[in-house]
Amino acid sequence: VKEHLGTDGKGKVLVVDGGGSLRNALIGDMIAENAVKNGWEGVIIYGACRDVDELAKLDIGVVTLGCVPIKSVRRDEGQLNIEITFGGVTFRPGDYVYADNNGIITSPKPLL
Repeated sequence: VKEHLGTDGKGKVLVVDGGGSLRNALIGDMIAENAVKNGWEGVIIYGACRDVDELAKLDIGVVTLGCVPIKSVRRDEGQLNIEITFGGVTFRPGDYVYADNNGIITSPKPLL
């Protein structure tokens, strides 16, 4: 997550399947600040975050299952540009993602 959000993300949303775990946070304020600097629009994590109050102040959308103060251990296990499904939503590379406080939807073409 950290490495990928450190790359150019102009107009993109990173979707992460954290297995629904609330044991460790996969994003915090410093990683999110870096994502903002690199133009990312948002991050959707099927897992946890930390630094919730600071995340809310940043100009980036962050959706997670919950929060926990424990940061994750880097394992270099991530895969990029694969189809993943969680929460009843299938995310495909290149799809458009729309999220608000009510939920998340995807579309192969722009809806707005």
